[in-house]
Amino acid sequence: MTQETKKHLQIKIPRHQSPQRIDKFLAQQLPDISRAYIQYLIQTEAILVNGKPVKPSHKIAPAERIDIYLSDKPGPEVLPENIPLDIVYEDEALLVVNKPAGMVVHPAFANYTGTLVNALLYHYQQNLSSLGGSDRPGIVHRLDKDTSGLMVVAKNDRVHAELARQFSEKTASRKYLAVVWGKLPHREQTIRNYLARSQKNRLKMTVVQEGGKWAVTHIRVLEQFDIAALIEARLETGRTHQIRVHMAYIGHPVLGDPIYGGRRHAITGLSHEKTALAVHLLRHMPRQALHAAELRLFHPLQNKEMVFEAPLPEDMQQLLSLLREKNGPEPR
Repeated sequence: MTQETKKHLQIKIPRHQSPQRIDKFLAQQLPDISRAYIQYLIQTEAILVNGKPVKPSHKIAPAERIDIYLSDKPGPEVLPENIPLDIVYEDEALLVVNKPAGMVVHPAFANYTGTLVNALLYHYQQNLSSLGGSDRPGIVHRLDKDTSGLMVVAKNDRVHAELARQFSEKTASRKYLAVVWGKLPHREQTIRNYLARSQKNRLKMTVVQEGGKWAVTHIRVLEQFDIAALIEARLETGRTHQIRVHMAYIGHPVLGDPIYGGRRHAITGLSHEKTALAVHLLRHMPRQALHAAELRLFHPLQNKEMVFEAPLPEDMQQLLSLLREKNGPEPR
């Protein structure tokens, strides 16, 4: 290894371990590192088995020693890109943007272009906070790639620190709108449990009894249809995939969600007529029907509470139109 090495990890395969691809095994052992990045490390010989390079398809065996060298060599430079921004509000301290579905928030392995950060660098050059690191200038909090809606961006470190404190202490709040499958039994309910990275699929989060992070989501039904509902979800905590995991956990996954059962799995067991409607809805909605509709925070410089709103994007508006046309909302 070169002088770029900053961290060396070593894993000894236990005697009872069954044969398994090394990339899959390491993805389970190192949940904070993506499987794609692990494959990259293997291909660049930064992962060795008994001191020798292997292929990602290598099957691990008992008593083998795996050495992992994580390098501090930076990824590709994050470049400004002339990508339009939907700016809801802006002043000298911060801006609030309405992120479209399909846009990644910040660069990561295999996603170094087309992100919100690339757009921010073009429009604001160096006028962004640095607390998030060089690859996340101004970014105080995140949204999933296929979730649309409001995000606040800090223009300096003082404002960033204050906004981060508000999110941590729950004085800043976010409200989402989502279309979920099924008929919810209660007009209002609160989901409370612990969430952690799934050991079976590191792309997913899951509910656990212990060892995870406390998560609380408040749900209110706005419109109930025959096979789906429009809900309002208010976050008391901000965990990865929180709303998506919680809705799947109570049996009402977000419509269109490919990871948490919001596509094919959600429509099993329906009548022929309802299945046809569900398939029609899914053809229209290739992403999870989830939108960050409201952001409430205390402005660090103006010393007042501010509330920002973003209307439903066109795809979710059309989805609701289809539901109302095919099956009007039931009285609550």
